[in-house]
Amino acid sequence: MTAPVTRTRLERVRASVGIASLALQQIEVDLSAADVDQEQLAAILCELIEDTDPPGGFIPALAQLVTTAARRAEQIEPDRDGDASCPLHEAAALITDNAGQRLIWAARALHPQGDT
Repeated sequence: MTAPVTRTRLERVRASVGIASLALQQIEVDLSAADVDQEQLAAILCELIEDTDPPGGFIPALAQLVTTAARRAEQIEPDRDGDASCPLHEAAALITDNAGQRLIWAARALHPQGDT
């Protein structure tokens, strides 16, 4: 019987990023399909931002991940001066406010009458 292999934190993160990258590649393939119409494109965009499946869509989940990194940076920054945490908090806000809102606008422009 062999001893269980223990992965380091960084190895787990790398593996998770790899899985997420594969999932994003699949979404890109689906977006590129010749038969995607405007209603389907709007629905796909909404899936990236809507809070329909915990933890709440890709964009909110990404923003939460960056916010978690910012909170941790606040705790371990040598001078607690915000050199690391402030840009992370700003990045999370930009993801939510800019990227999320722009996806909503695009989805509404593609399918203004329908429930995406």
